[in-house]
Amino acid sequence: MEKEKKIYYLLFIAFFALLLPAGHLMGWVSINTISLWGRYFCFAIAALGIDLIWGYTGILSMCQAFFFCLGSYGIAMHMLLKTSGTALPEFMVWNKVQSLPFFWVPFQSFGLSLLLCLIIPSLFAFIIGYVLFRSRIKGVYMAIITQALALAMWLLFLRNETGLGGTNGLTDFRTLLGLPLSNTYVKLGLYLVSLLLLCVAYFACYKMTHSKFGKVLQAIRDSEPRVSFTAYKVMDYKLAVFVVAALLAAVGGMLYAPQTGIITPGRMDVKASVEMVMWVALGGRGKLKGAVAGALLVNFLYSISTSLFPDSWLYILGFLFVITVLFFDKGFVGLIDTLFKRKEATCY
Repeated sequence: MEKEKKIYYLLFIAFFALLLPAGHLMGWVSINTISLWGRYFCFAIAALGIDLIWGYTGILSMCQAFFFCLGSYGIAMHMLLKTSGTALPEFMVWNKVQSLPFFWVPFQSFGLSLLLCLIIPSLFAFIIGYVLFRSRIKGVYMAIITQALALAMWLLFLRNETGLGGTNGLTDFRTLLGLPLSNTYVKLGLYLVSLLLLCVAYFACYKMTHSKFGKVLQAIRDSEPRVSFTAYKVMDYKLAVFVVAALLAAVGGMLYAPQTGIITPGRMDVKASVEMVMWVALGGRGKLKGAVAGALLVNFLYSISTSLFPDSWLYILGFLFVITVLFFDKGFVGLIDTLFKRKEATCY
């Protein structure tokens, strides 16, 4: 079984790391398609974090899109400052801002921007998680409060007074590390970096879930009261995985902004957070490969559906979710695993 898993991993990496770029170089695959899959990889990284906290720990967090956007906004601020040079970004000129806001200043440095893109979401997650877990909030109340948090942050980022572009968000950035984002090879490079970090994130999460730490997380999911009677501090484990999930979302967001060319508050609203949870539910909750498969397949279907049926995507997504809950609650990957197990059983 382990040998088969390794073969599947190698096929996945070979297809996306070799065949797809080779298809572009031969003229069979457009660079826009490559960039599109690069964005899907960003979503898959965020989905891994959701699976850690929901699938393995049983905590339904509905604010992961907020952490995703914190990473996106951070790197977008840096790129926008490099594009505008010594002048203020255009949206600040329109809003009659006289000088660069103090919280924009650190993002002039690329290295400092990377650190802040990781530190700020982690700090937010730590504070939010500490308050919620110390208050022993769980279950549906956890989902409602984190959803309310996502809504509050969305409303905050919509305001021009926040200094982050308001409804229009941040856009019109052209370079990253001095490299033009419109260049074909830069787009291909961002795609490959996204794939590489997805693989790194997956195997890091795999090691985590198969370690003692991961076993405790699953024990908390299955019976938190029993774990609380042991020597393990449940709150510390829940807080740790909440911060790790936020970090993964932020990393995905950092890679997303350069490949999309824009980041708006719409990426952090309640609908976006619900969609992220649905990726994991449809792919297979509690299975890391299910989280990746769900994020990739659902977003691929979204691209096709919005091209063919522009107004029908939410109905299609809702239908898929209902079918999953009613007939294969373990998701697509769980269904495939069940079919393989039945096949093996009949062979014997």
